[in-house]
Amino acid sequence: MELTSAEHEMVRKSLDRLRSEFDGHSLYFYEALFRRAPKMRTLFREDLAGQGMKFMSTLGVIVEKLNDEDFSEAQYNGLGRKHAMLGIKAAHFAPMGEALIETLRAGLGEDFTPELEAAWSKAYDKVSANMIRRGAIPGA
Repeated sequence: MELTSAEHEMVRKSLDRLRSEFDGHSLYFYEALFRRAPKMRTLFREDLAGQGMKFMSTLGVIVEKLNDEDFSEAQYNGLGRKHAMLGIKAAHFAPMGEALIETLRAGLGEDFTPELEAAWSKAYDKVSANMIRRGAIPGA
């Protein structure tokens, strides 16, 4: 599940393009998530702007360090445990991944190529699998 250096660079550069409008993109992400999984709304606080900034900031750190296993292990442990304490289950990761891809597609437009989508999907699969496994996130 390791990203190639070219895939990692594509993911990193595409996220950099969205940084100037992180507020809008983060709100779009949560809207897309709640359309897919309305029951998840209760797992998040009312202040989605603040939550969204945390999400985008954390996403940026993870993207920078995707292939750094020493950094990633501690990060995944912490993120996984925190999400488990908040009530996030393994089944929630699929709609979160779909919402992320939709957000990227909306934010990048025609620059969100099939190759870039595949790289992001691979990155998300790696991150979510590690968070679930290392954070002891329950299944359903």
